Amino acid sequence: MSGGRPILLVDDDLSLRSTLTEQLTVDGEFTATEAGTIAEAEKLIAAADSHFDALILDVGLPDGDGRDLCKKLRDRGLKLPIIMLTGVGEENDVVRGLDSGANDYIAKPFRLGELLARLRAQLRIFENSEDAVFLIGPYVFRPSAKLLQDPARNKRIRLTEKEASILKFLYRNGTTPVPRQVLLNEVWGYNAAVTTHTLETHIYRLRQKIEADPNNLKLLLTEAGGYRLDPTVG
Repeated sequence: MSGGRPILLVDDDLSLRSTLTEQLTVDGEFTATEAGTIAEAEKLIAAADSHFDALILDVGLPDGDGRDLCKKLRDRGLKLPIIMLTGVGEENDVVRGLDSGANDYIAKPFRLGELLARLRAQLRIFENSEDAVFLIGPYVFRPSAKLLQDPARNKRIRLTEKEASILKFLYRNGTTPVPRQVLLNEVWGYNAAVTTHTLETHIYRLRQKIEADPNNLKLLLTEAGGYRLDPTVG
């Protein structure tokens, strides 16, 4: 598995799934897991090692209505963003989809660029919510609480606001390295008094907290004039 953000794509149209998977994964920003039925989707979600940052869900599936699955997932407490796809764009159809717990609703045919933009928008909203949870190596990362938890070792790591912001932004960029100046501007804003040395100091302290061996980096890597997070390291 690469370091892209994991998306579950549920649609019985194999051609559409293939096109969406290609677009989602082309830049390494996302990874895509495919399902063609509700049963397949539920099995993937229920797997012990499964984790998805978002769900793209078709309404019309061979073994049921995607809106019913959406409602079931919400009733179970699943908080991740869900974007529903439908061949029908009537108002009552959209209302029913949103009432089932979907975050957004897109009628087919749609522009791929628009779907990706809406997906990114919903992920950004979710990242800033109390419910956001991401997996980074052995850690469960809760940005709103500025907390990393390692369940295997019963370990909790408190982060500063800047450290949490650094991790969140790097995670958002998947496998793409983030230049130092871009990361500096994202976390501190365009503040002339703050230099890349400030960023490097925070990166050093963050590595001391999260790397099993700070002399043998596995999670927070220096690459291409900046930094990259590898959230797949066990």
